[in-house]
Amino acid sequence: MSDDTHLRPHLVGINHVALEVGDIEQALEFYGQFFQFKLRGRSENMAFIEMGDQFLALSQNSDRNPDQHRHFGLVVDDRSNLRARLEALDVEMIPGRGLNFRDPWGNYIQVVVYADIQFSKTPAVLKGMGLELTKTLDAQQQLHDKNMG
Repeated sequence: MSDDTHLRPHLVGINHVALEVGDIEQALEFYGQFFQFKLRGRSENMAFIEMGDQFLALSQNSDRNPDQHRHFGLVVDDRSNLRARLEALDVEMIPGRGLNFRDPWGNYIQVVVYADIQFSKTPAVLKGMGLELTKTLDAQQQLHDKNMG
């Protein structure tokens, strides 16, 4: 490989994740049972759920196969309350470390807690979201080790 690292862009973050769902209305109802959210926008076949400076795009597609390994991780402020709500609604839970579930369209979702991970929102974004969140000592150390905290 040539030494052209100065020419390659840096990965900065994720602007959005798109999930295919069978029906937009049903998907908004499903996710609304356990997440607080506002819509960024919407069309007949798409809905965009706000996540501060990021968003989750729901795209209607009736030709879906469940994801077995492909997944994404959502960051929440309260995983235990979410687990209880998912279990009460009989949502398919996926065994493993942490909290993993599958939505009715087969999307595999892992859930992590903001306090425990390196992922960070700026104070201005947190304030705009109406959240006051902190990091565990381990997460703070991980950020410190990368000169990010």
